Amino acid sequence: MQFNDIKGFAFDLDGVIADTAKFHGQAWHQTADKVGSPWTAQLADNLKGVSRMDSLEMILKAGGHEHEYSLAQKEQLAAAKNENYLQLIKTLTPHDILPGIAVFLNELKTDGYLMSVASASKNAPTILKQLQLTDYFVGTVDPETLTAGKPDPEIFIKAAEIMHLSPKNVAGLEDSSAGITAINAAGELSIGIGTGLPAAQIKFDDTSMVTINNIKKQLK
Repeated sequence: MQFNDIKGFAFDLDGVIADTAKFHGQAWHQTADKVGSPWTAQLADNLKGVSRMDSLEMILKAGGHEHEYSLAQKEQLAAAKNENYLQLIKTLTPHDILPGIAVFLNELKTDGYLMSVASASKNAPTILKQLQLTDYFVGTVDPETLTAGKPDPEIFIKAAEIMHLSPKNVAGLEDSSAGITAINAAGELSIGIGTGLPAAQIKFDDTSMVTINNIKKQLK
């Protein structure tokens, strides 16, 4: 892909726009304690970019409890986790936007690029509102409309559709391996933020390095 082909950007939220993953971690840790599953750094990392119910299944499986709960009980556990999470994200302010991202969003807006959000979080609109970023984005993919979560490309295909763009004209930003796989499978340019993302076509160690010029440099 040439840089001039890019007309829009699809953003993951957690770890890309703001560090809300820490709140997910706290809420899921409470869930793991409740069901008696061991909470490990590996489990926490594996939950990144994964839908709520899939995350719960992973937590139950980590303790061998996947067959001990009915669907209704699982939904109750997921709802309780979400309530804990919602209380935590109410503390977010624009100061919680990750370094460089506010500048990058302004840069994209000034240059006329379209932007959408491709997050597995059902709370993405609430988080954007807390961060005062809602107006930057054409829209947010509703996870309820998805038939499969990341690494399936569906969410990034829908993120392009929201902008009325072909995937070949979209760059996606992600901090998880599942997200990078989804972007690549969608046929979009993958921009990875953080370490351990070998499949990303463009890589930045952290958000402070994400600029239009730095993306151009890596594409040359």
